[in-house]
Amino acid sequence: MERWSGRVALVTGASVGIGAAVARALVQHGMKVVGCARSVDKIEKLAAECQSAGYPGTLIPYKCDLSNEEEILSMFSAIKTLHQGVDVCINNAGLARPEPLLSGKTEGWRTMIDVNVMAVSICTREAYQSMKERNIDDGHIININSMNGHSVVPQSVVHFYSATKYAVTALTEGLRQELREARTHIRATCISPGLVETGFAFKLHDNDPERAAATYESIRCLKAEDMANAVIYVLSAPPHVQIGDIQMRPTEQIS
Repeated sequence: MERWSGRVALVTGASVGIGAAVARALVQHGMKVVGCARSVDKIEKLAAECQSAGYPGTLIPYKCDLSNEEEILSMFSAIKTLHQGVDVCINNAGLARPEPLLSGKTEGWRTMIDVNVMAVSICTREAYQSMKERNIDDGHIININSMNGHSVVPQSVVHFYSATKYAVTALTEGLRQELREARTHIRATCISPGLVETGFAFKLHDNDPERAAATYESIRCLKAEDMANAVIYVLSAPPHVQIGDIQMRPTEQIS
């Protein structure tokens, strides 16, 4: 990770869960991390914790609604002004709404598309353009995917979510191919976890907190720190090694 020290990473959805753990890990390895979310209170607290711990990097909170393209473009413009640009882009932000295909609300579907697919695509495009204009040839774009992007489980409340994660699988491989066509050594990776113990299920089952809690109590889940370790592993690979996808589940998970 030494080569990433002092360089700039963007982590979306950095206020809680996987995003917060990834942001912390990158700061520990000396990176300047722009952590964005719709609310930055928790990122500001995390930034203070990182500073108090004496980590060599810095965490810069940035308020951004990823469902709004203008806010995303404004964020990239600010990063360019203040920090030259993005060298590593971690597209972590994502959400699931309990909207089945036969009875779901269009609004919920659209929200998932906006955050899980459109924001990933916009951030990817802007990160690549930032690297290209500065002749950065060793950047990295990492999409936090899901095992739901590789198999469809028989649970109607996650079918549309699964479709958005299948899109991330396709987008990551499409990105890898376009980067090859561009003759650049910028790399593209997705990391696809199974059940990770975060607040994810509580947002999915926001009307049934007992069901959400039961999701994490049935087995020993992955932790957000396990995902952060996977990100560090991907970034640590030698420049001639491109890790396309890491699929990881709790050992006790069945599907």
